Parts: sequence; C-alpha cells; structure tokens
Amino acid sequence: MKLWNNEAEMFALMKEKLYTPVVGDILDVMGYTHQFLPQEIRPLRDDMKLAGKAMTVLMIDVFGPQKKPFGLLTEALDQLKEHEIYLATGGSKRCAYWGELLTATARTRKAVGAVVNGWHRDTPQVLEQNWPVFSCGCYAQDSSVRTQVVDFRCPIEIGQVTINDGDLLFGDVDGVLAIPREIAEEVIVKSLEKASGEKVVRKAIEEGMSATAAFEKFGIL
Repeated sequence: MKLWNNEAEMFALMKEKLYTPVVGDILDVMGYTHQFLPQEIRPLRDDMKLAGKAMTVLMIDVFGPQKKPFGLLTEALDQLKEHEIYLATGGSKRCAYWGELLTATARTRKAVGAVVNGWHRDTPQVLEQNWPVFSCGCYAQDSSVRTQVVDFRCPIEIGQVTINDGDLLFGDVDGVLAIPREIAEEVIVKSLEKASGEKVVRKAIEEGMSATAAFEKFGIL
C-alpha cells in the first residue's frame, strides 16, 4: 500500500513519524554507513525538524573586497524551489554563511530549511521567522569580504558524506543525514516500519520484558 501520494505528503510523514536515529539505522543495514553530517551541525532550536530535497551550494574563502560580492549567492537563493533545503559547505568557516535576509528569501520561496557547514548570524531575527536552520553555531562576522558561492546544484562533500543535488535531507535534534535519492523511497518505508516496531518493543519493556527477551523476540533494540 502506498503511504503517500506526493512529495509534500512524504515529507510531512517523515517529520511526523520519523527521527534521525531510526533512519540512520536503516541506512546502516542497507550498507550506507556514512550518511550523517558532522555532529557539530545543530538546529538553532531543539524542536526544529526538516525533511526535503538538498539544493547543494559550494563556497570558497576570499580575501578582501570582490568584483562580485558574495559570488553566486543571490542566484542560488533565487532559484530555490518548494520542498528544497539550502545546503552549503566550503571554505574555512571564517564568517557567517547564513542570516536573517537569507532566511527570509528562502522561506518566501517555499524552501523548507537551511543547513550550513559553518556559522549563522542574526540569531534572534532568524528564530523569529520560525523556520528550520541548522549550523555549527553563531558568529556575527560578515561574509562579503571573506567568502563567496562559486557553484550550486553540484556534488558536494560534508565530513564523510557525499551529497548530490536532489538527495533527501532529514534533520532533527540528533543531527542531519543525507538519503541518496535513488534509495529514498525504500529507506523511508523501512524507517516507518522500524519506528512502529520500536514503539511495540518499548511497550513490551515497560510492561516487564527484559531487554534480552525483547531483542530475541523483535530483533530491535
């Protein structure tokens, strides 16, 4: 039985029913053992959760005023689509990669979140927009003379993860992981099954079953 009719329903189901540990477990079982982004990439607020398609962005360090400040940043923002997540990496994290106006732009374009392998700034102004942003932390230093976007919708690497444009991203308080788009549907279906099974196991343990007996019976722990 099909569990969703379109992308919007699929992403809503992920946010409602799933959490990153269970999805990571399924990816491990399927042989995809390097899909979590580095641990320091965290949500600005613990209740933030995101599910969508990666719109990949590549950045580099620059040193001083540029002929084209920010590089291709505005072009990358302006072509964001519904259900996409702005995903940026590159450079040496010398400055903030995300802030208030970028949040407003992406949110207005119906993107569903931003994940940057670097710092954000304008924290109160970002938080008041109630829109998911994940970063390595806050740092007010401006980017215009320190970094620029050199490409987007291109393959990128963050930590041990290679991510292609259009791969799925899923994030919550426990981290962010990437799901290769060619296996996404299988991963989500199996993750939903595992999440449901874990509720059964928890109930059995709370009713007195030992952890050993629970694992022998259900194969989940």
